[in-house]
Amino acid sequence: MPLTILIADDDLGTRLAIGDYLEMYGYTVVMAVDGQAALEMVEAYHPHLMVTDITMPRLNGYELVRKVRQHPVFRLLPVIFLSGRNKTEERIQGYKSGCDIYLPKPFELKELGAAIHNLLERSQMLHSEYRVSLLAEVSPHLQPSIATSTESNHISLNLTSREQQVVLLLTHGLSNAEIGDRLHLSSRTVEKYVSSLLRKTDTSNRAELVGFAMKNHLVE
Repeated sequence: MPLTILIADDDLGTRLAIGDYLEMYGYTVVMAVDGQAALEMVEAYHPHLMVTDITMPRLNGYELVRKVRQHPVFRLLPVIFLSGRNKTEERIQGYKSGCDIYLPKPFELKELGAAIHNLLERSQMLHSEYRVSLLAEVSPHLQPSIATSTESNHISLNLTSREQQVVLLLTHGLSNAEIGDRLHLSSRTVEKYVSSLLRKTDTSNRAELVGFAMKNHLVE
């Protein structure tokens, strides 16, 4: 499933330019014409990242981010401010309001795209860690368990929490892209975990890895 980005700006040209650029790279884009509409869309769509102007009708960008941050579920939502206000004091106010990056207008779409990519990579890693810990608390029976022994030998692989999640989803037949969607990781990151699992289990491909995991009770 594509990652969703919310664009909040009262300028139609800015919204369309950013939206077209991001959709070209596979993101799902939703747009808001002012701060109040953006707040409602955050609650409705649960975007993975928000790009917002500061000067907007009904609710400015500073107020929008403060209100978004009041909801525990959105406290880690990455936020990029776009603004023609470029004084140091205004940039400081933006960071104090809770933005992650402050880009002055006019800006380059390539720079915005790079900033979005980096923020999403970091955000996905944080959410992955959170989901692993939450899954352990809410559904312990779904957590993969490391087998310390079998009838014939002893297995001690020291798998990380993420590796445990990846091997569990591999046994369910999911592809790297599907695993990435479940854990909010890029396919490249998932591939790194798969490579690490192959090395630790001394297997040469995914089929052998899944067979090894099932035979040695690495998952329940």
